[in-house]
Amino acid sequence: MPQHHLTLPTNGQGLYEFTEQVQAFVQSANTSTGLLTLFVQHTSCSLIIQENADVEVQTDLKNFFARLVPPTSDPSMSYITHTYEGDDDMPAHIKAALTQTSISIPIVRERLALGRWQGIYLFEHRDRSHARKVVLHLAD
Repeated sequence: MPQHHLTLPTNGQGLYEFTEQVQAFVQSANTSTGLLTLFVQHTSCSLIIQENADVEVQTDLKNFFARLVPPTSDPSMSYITHTYEGDDDMPAHIKAALTQTSISIPIVRERLALGRWQGIYLFEHRDRSHARKVVLHLAD
């Protein structure tokens, strides 16, 4: 069962596509069919499969989540107690809880079985830069 670790640099909140890196791993594993599981080893970012044809989708998702869960400096978030890591920290944990930290994708003919406009994204929920670690596990 092949495994691989990726470190993805981020530069603040947003979506960071890494589909090509994942596909390169799948092809190097020489597995015709199987199931790939991706797992991010952090609690303030998440993984999503989303449209990769129009960058406005990514912008709108980022803006939606910013309105849904604003920073703790916003008066609507005055009930939050976990604030010592910054105004964006607890909101980042909430956003990660609303999305997912792992995803699974079937492998068909040594390719990710993604739809035509689908891409794999790390969804960074923190304001500052990070080096996010993602584990890829391919099972036959």
